[in-house]
Amino acid sequence: MRAVKKEWLLGMLCVLSGVMLMVMHPVQAQAGQADRAAYRAVFDASYYSAAYPDVAAAYGNNADALLNHFISFGVKEGRNASAEFNPQAYRQRYEDLQAAFGSDMAAYCRHYVAYGKAEGRNGSADGQPVAAVQQADSQAQQTDSQTGAQNNGTAQSSAPAQSTQQASSTVIGTCTTSYVDNIPRATNVALAAQRINGTVVQPGGSFSFSNTILPRTSANGYVTAPIYVSGKKGTGTGGGVCQVSSTLYAAMVYAGLPATERHAHSLPVDYLPAGLDATIAGSYLDLKFTNTFSQPLLIQASANGGTLTVTLVLQ
Repeated sequence: MRAVKKEWLLGMLCVLSGVMLMVMHPVQAQAGQADRAAYRAVFDASYYSAAYPDVAAAYGNNADALLNHFISFGVKEGRNASAEFNPQAYRQRYEDLQAAFGSDMAAYCRHYVAYGKAEGRNGSADGQPVAAVQQADSQAQQTDSQTGAQNNGTAQSSAPAQSTQQASSTVIGTCTTSYVDNIPRATNVALAAQRINGTVVQPGGSFSFSNTILPRTSANGYVTAPIYVSGKKGTGTGGGVCQVSSTLYAAMVYAGLPATERHAHSLPVDYLPAGLDATIAGSYLDLKFTNTFSQPLLIQASANGGTLTVTLVLQ
């Protein structure tokens, strides 16, 4: 009996320890999912497979397996994520980014998608041999150690500290997801992004995603597209707007901004990891938050060419 009781107590301690970790560090628990989304945004599985025969021999054309290899090994080895982007090369090329992100490689991916392209920054390796990139990375890590720069694993550290286009503003969270841009659903994604873009929430003020994008009707410009209804796939006017609300919610998670109302989809979505999505429906399911910061909060959103980005900026 004593042995059974001892085992029961040990089991309860393990459970309680896990619960305490989740309560104390809810944002950190999402960090791995956040980083994966950042790497996915710059990753081209077809290119990666063709560029690296050793990886192709092991994983073929399995896109998820190729992405896993890139995250676990490719980034450290200095491999290209696509024909246009190499995280290690991007890091070494720009000292201002090194100062902001240190060794947080996922943050360089987020910055390139959200700002680097528009700013005309060069994200490619420009023919550098992998060994050179690895050597530069090793030197940078030593510099990080000397200056005390480090990735502390929080949501804010994984987001760009500042946009060079908005020197007086601070980016606290950003998320990029992909969508197919030549189907009706894309119309709704672009329209919803356009309607939340530029919204400023004052300190203590509240934001409602559903109210901001207006009712999903044809009169408001929305079209019929696939939706989830009670755990089943169907069609409805405005299908696709939930990708915008989900991308916004993911940016909120990275920023450490809690939702006052948020609902998960009834089925998994393919554009974000589980736990980072947020569905809306009619007037009874919404994504809401209150600006808990002491500065006005600006929502920036853009949807173009199959890339949706939502960024939260303190002004």
